[in-house]
Amino acid sequence: MREVLLSREQIEAICKNIGHLLSEELKDEERAPMVVGVMKGGLNFTLDLIKDIDVPIITDYVQISSYSGTSQTGIISLKKDLSITDIKDRVVILVDDVVDTGYSMHYLRHFLLEKYNPKRIIICCLINKTSVRKIDVKIDYSGYELKENKFLMGYGLDYKELFRNVPYVYIPDQEEIDEYEKTAREKVL
Repeated sequence: MREVLLSREQIEAICKNIGHLLSEELKDEERAPMVVGVMKGGLNFTLDLIKDIDVPIITDYVQISSYSGTSQTGIISLKKDLSITDIKDRVVILVDDVVDTGYSMHYLRHFLLEKYNPKRIIICCLINKTSVRKIDVKIDYSGYELKENKFLMGYGLDYKELFRNVPYVYIPDQEEIDEYEKTAREKVL
């Protein structure tokens, strides 16, 4: 039986809760805050979360890479920068699926602060994976805290670009991962 970490209903409740909290925090901002989804993993969460933010916002995304298969490489590369660069004096909400080691969020936060000088940056993630944190990064909003180091799939989380479209987050067993590897060799690589 597949171990489901977060069901569709749980994810929906998380989006509603965080969306409400962000709406309250951002309601008096003079400039529309910008929600920045971290691609590709944060796509699903970002798109669902913004539906529950009840203040005018603008959206954009950045794309970084730091994983290979099931492992964090520790090397972060920016693949796509912001399209909307007028963020000076604007609140930016960085949204990702998982914050684990903290390297990616730390990198993105400092990159945006240095290059664009936003008013402030709020960090929001679906899953805060504290057991593998390597660098201190402040998470302002998280939907779920995972204290074990588990490989996660679904709802944006992938194995070699596959299975991001599963509508819930689960923990695959080794047999499933072996099958995913076979599928990746046949259909992706």
